Amino acid sequence: MSKKKVVLAFSGGLDTTYCVKYLSIEKDLEVHTVLVNTGGFSKEELDKVEKHAYNLGSVSHSNLDCIEEFYNDAVKYLVFGNILKNNTYPLSVSAERVFQAMAIAKYAKNLNADYIAHGSTGAGNDQVRFDLTFGILAPDIEVITPIRDMQLSRQEEIDYLKANGVEASWEKSKYSINKGLWGTSVGGQETLTSHQTLPNEAYPSQVTKEGTETVELFFDKGELKGINEKKLNPVDAILKLESIATQYAVGRGMHVGDTIIGIKGRVGFEAAAPMIIIKGHETLEKHTLTKWQMYWKEQLANWYGMLLHEGQYMDPVMRNIEKFLIDTQENVTGTVIVELQPYNFNIVGIKSDHDLMNSKFGDYGEMNNAWTGEDVKGFTKILANQTKIYHAVNNK
Repeated sequence: MSKKKVVLAFSGGLDTTYCVKYLSIEKDLEVHTVLVNTGGFSKEELDKVEKHAYNLGSVSHSNLDCIEEFYNDAVKYLVFGNILKNNTYPLSVSAERVFQAMAIAKYAKNLNADYIAHGSTGAGNDQVRFDLTFGILAPDIEVITPIRDMQLSRQEEIDYLKANGVEASWEKSKYSINKGLWGTSVGGQETLTSHQTLPNEAYPSQVTKEGTETVELFFDKGELKGINEKKLNPVDAILKLESIATQYAVGRGMHVGDTIIGIKGRVGFEAAAPMIIIKGHETLEKHTLTKWQMYWKEQLANWYGMLLHEGQYMDPVMRNIEKFLIDTQENVTGTVIVELQPYNFNIVGIKSDHDLMNSKFGDYGEMNNAWTGEDVKGFTKILANQTKIYHAVNNK
């Protein structure tokens, strides 16, 4: 009889390395490993992971490139919504995980797999994101999570691998790094506290350029499509901006938030391009959208970010919000001028044919052209009516 198939979400780290051996030896399964690239992997790194998978005994390995899909179906809307979790974090990892899970579910179904496995522990958000997605897209495929189910320690995994012929250096690095198209998360002993911050050396990018540099970002209907007058597709534009801005080590931060499972979590991050793009896009919107467009965008975008963070990407309300966000971007076209310097950036200003400051009605704090002082007196009197009535009735 042929063995049953399991598709394993594989990164090449200790946990997923353990899973390959455990699933093939203890469960007697045919293991098919999959890495879903949503940005952050070089070709050399992908080749190394693939070689490692085959050396462990994987029957097949696939590197799935989902960068364009990730941008078009998630990152684009994070920009349209100027979404920063708790006004701080650009949803670097949480957005990625959902798309990785969707790709793995599709792959498992096409392979007619009997099981899907992942190396999540029982303490984080990713276990929920993966399980939730698999349960919706592949409800007939059983999910196996060895690390979580057996509550394995890191040392127990290492001992098992050594006993089964896997010799490697599994010394835990001082800082855990997760890099993708939309930013890099950084975890370490400091992020487990509430009072310490990550040291400078914990961040992958260091200052290699001094002084200041001006960069111009061109947005077309809300999407970044040019850097310094050179037209680019949005993914290439993000990567280009990242390569420029990381030389100044900008976009660093510490995020504190509520996990899906109810505990507080803290993580460092480095997201030069995402932070500049979001702040630049938001500034362009301040010039081109009306007060109520800005207000309702903020409300719905906050919901969108929260639902995406918690793995609810496939709820149909997300498609409803996306349609609203797309509609708001009709006039969000123009150039944003950004000044870079070590550890900091500044949005200098914008240039746009849709700039509402270009109206002929008047200049703020200066001369008006479309109303008189008497008009303003009457308007102010009417505007005060409701509050005057309240105070009169209630003797305030």
